[in-house]
Amino acid sequence: MKEEEEGPPDRELYALLHISPEASNEEIKKAYRQWAQIYHPDKCEAPHMKDAATENFQRVSSAYEILLDENKRKIYDIYGMEGLTSGLELGKKLNKAEELKEELERLRKLKEELERLRKLKEQEISAHFRPSGTMWADMSLPDLLHGHGIMRGMAMTSSVHSHISKHNILSIGGNLEVNGDSGYGDATIGFGRQISSVSSIEFIGSAGLWPLIGVQTSRNMSSHLTATMGLSMSLRDGSLNLSNTWVRRLSESTSGNIQLALGSDSALSVGWRKKNEKLSAAGQLKCGIDSFAALAHYNHRFSSKSHGRIAGKVGSNALELEVGVGRKLSNLSSVRMLYSIGIQGISWKFKLRRGGQKLVIPILLSGDLDPVFAAAAFIIPTSLYFVLKVLEARAAADKAQKLLQNVANRKQNRQLEIGGLVITKAWYGNLKALKKRDELVESMIHRSLMLNCL
Repeated sequence: MKEEEEGPPDRELYALLHISPEASNEEIKKAYRQWAQIYHPDKCEAPHMKDAATENFQRVSSAYEILLDENKRKIYDIYGMEGLTSGLELGKKLNKAEELKEELERLRKLKEELERLRKLKEQEISAHFRPSGTMWADMSLPDLLHGHGIMRGMAMTSSVHSHISKHNILSIGGNLEVNGDSGYGDATIGFGRQISSVSSIEFIGSAGLWPLIGVQTSRNMSSHLTATMGLSMSLRDGSLNLSNTWVRRLSESTSGNIQLALGSDSALSVGWRKKNEKLSAAGQLKCGIDSFAALAHYNHRFSSKSHGRIAGKVGSNALELEVGVGRKLSNLSSVRMLYSIGIQGISWKFKLRRGGQKLVIPILLSGDLDPVFAAAAFIIPTSLYFVLKVLEARAAADKAQKLLQNVANRKQNRQLEIGGLVITKAWYGNLKALKKRDELVESMIHRSLMLNCL
């Protein structure tokens, strides 16, 4: 039987016997005798129905065996079939819900580790064929209000990398872009070869609006230093472009890089990058012949599923600040919402990732930097995010409360049957403060009665 990771506790075994989760052992035995007689294979006269009857009889017997066993029933009520199939057992050391939870977490981590190893094996297999792509849909709210349509442009890129042998990689890609009444596209093919354990080479060819051919080679100069050099030639005008990049590992989680580009867009760039379990950050300073740019971003992981981002860009033709949050939906997909303000205006940007595919939707809200509009555009998505977080936390709290509700109700019923102790009301807080509150309430009631008598 399948157990859902989220949602209400498992109730399938109770449904099989048509009893409530608070049913006593006598009610379980009575229900089992009733349904066992109905589903027993010997009671089935039709030959074609015996297989179904046998299956139902086995399910009813399994439900009876679990629910009649106090320890198994407690595990099932709290954690469902997952707790039973994970090998969780009760004993002298596992009598409390906290101890059950700790043991289940240990078994769950072991299961996750086995799942991680399985996924690593699948990744090794999928590495021989890796598709990726990005779709960009640029929208404008001011254009829509002026009757020009909401779409300003669209772009799409796609590529496939395939290991044709142990040391050779073939890549094929292309992109299309439409902006207003104009558009263009090109196709790229590349061939890479691992020359040795420390060096590789790649040949690239592109056809389209800017056709070119090029070669790029990379070599690990040491355990901390990597050098990459590239040379390309435009097939349109014969111009050459040369690039040289050095990447130095500064620590376990930090690296720095220097890049020199010579050609139609000559520039010198210096950057750094840091990444660990809690954060990722990067910065770059680029100086060209007639341009200058500085950019940086910082991502902080709030939990295993959510993170925040802040980024900025300053340059000769750019000034932009970007703030946003992201959420992991599953192991393969995630969503991110960004708020951007700069010289180009105020905008929202939505990013949806699924495997190697991405969908990016930037929406220009206003081309003017109006302070009131900018504040409203920032507050609305921020408030929505915090409301969703509160609702999520409340749902998790309700779920945790429901997990132990049936066990608590059953214990209470048993204590009532034998005349045991049942706590029906409890107060929490400072004892003196509670006494003062009770005295104040009694005084107010007494005054009310005196006034009524008068």
